[in-house]
Amino acid sequence: MTDCILIGAPVDCGKKRRGCLMGPDAYRTAGLAEALASLGHGVTDIGNVAPDKVEVAPPRNGVVHELALNVGWTAALMRAARAQAPNGFPIFMGGDHALSLGSVAGMAAHAEEIGRPLFVLWLDAHSDFHTPDTTTTGNLHGTPLGYVTGREGFDAFPELPATVPVSQVGMIGLRSVDPEERAALEDGEATLVDMRMIDEIGIAKPLSEFLAKVEAANGMLHVSLDVDFLDPAAAPAVGTTVPGGATVREAHLAMEMLSDSGLVASLDLVELNPSLDERGRTAALMVELTASLMGRRVFDRPTPRGH
Repeated sequence: MTDCILIGAPVDCGKKRRGCLMGPDAYRTAGLAEALASLGHGVTDIGNVAPDKVEVAPPRNGVVHELALNVGWTAALMRAARAQAPNGFPIFMGGDHALSLGSVAGMAAHAEEIGRPLFVLWLDAHSDFHTPDTTTTGNLHGTPLGYVTGREGFDAFPELPATVPVSQVGMIGLRSVDPEERAALEDGEATLVDMRMIDEIGIAKPLSEFLAKVEAANGMLHVSLDVDFLDPAAAPAVGTTVPGGATVREAHLAMEMLSDSGLVASLDLVELNPSLDERGRTAALMVELTASLMGRRVFDRPTPRGH
C-alpha cells in the first residue's frame, strides 16, 4: 500500500473568477482521506500550503493577472513537492491549475534527484502551454506546461531545477487549444489526444501507448486532473467548462489503467470551484476518480444507500 500525502493548495490567482481556494476543504469534506484509507493506504494531511511573499518586476505583458502571487505559490508548492515526494505519494488538492507550476516543477526536481525521468499526463480540456508573454487572457493557470517544459518568458518565476521535455508530456481530453499553443505544440513531440480521437478510437489505446513510453524509459508519472477534463454535465463545478468532455466511465477507465500501470507517483486535483457545484457532486466524483487511481475497482465500490 501507499503513503498518501494530502497537500492543500488553495491557489485562486491563476484566473480572475474566484472560488477555487475552497477546493482543498471541499475534498476533505467529500471524504478523500477516508476513501484512501478504506483502500488500505496510509494518509497524512499536512494542511494547506501558503504562498511565499515575493516582489517581481511588472510583467512585459500588461494583461498578466497577479504575477507576484502566482510566483509566490510556485515557489512554495515546488518546495512542498520536493519535501514530500521522498515520503510517499503527494496529492495536491487545488486550487486552480496554476498550482501545477509548482507541483510539477517540484516533482521534476525530485525525479532528477533519484535519477528517473518525469513524465506528465495532463487530463484537461486545455493544453495550458502558454507563457506570460503569449497569454491573451492574462490567466496564468494556462501556463504550467509552458513553464515546466522550459519555454521562454518565465523570468519572474523560480529557476527550474529540472525541466520536463515536451516528448514526456501527454495531453488527453483536449478540446480548447489556442492557435499560439497549437503552433508551439506541433513543433514538439508531445502526445496529443483530443476528444475527436477519443470518440473515434476510445481512450484506452492512446493512454496505453503513452504509458508504454513511460515504462520503457523507467519513468515516473505525474498526473494532473482538471475538473474540465470531464463533461460539464457530470462535473459542473468549474469556471472553464467546455462541452463534450470525458464521460464518467471514460474517466474511471483512465484512472484504473493508471492504477494498473504502477507508474503514477503524484497527482494534482485542480480547478474545483465549490461555489459552482451542485450539492458537492463534482467534489464527490473527483474523490471517486482518485480512489480508482489508487486501486478501487468496480466490485470494490461501497453499495449506495437504499440498495
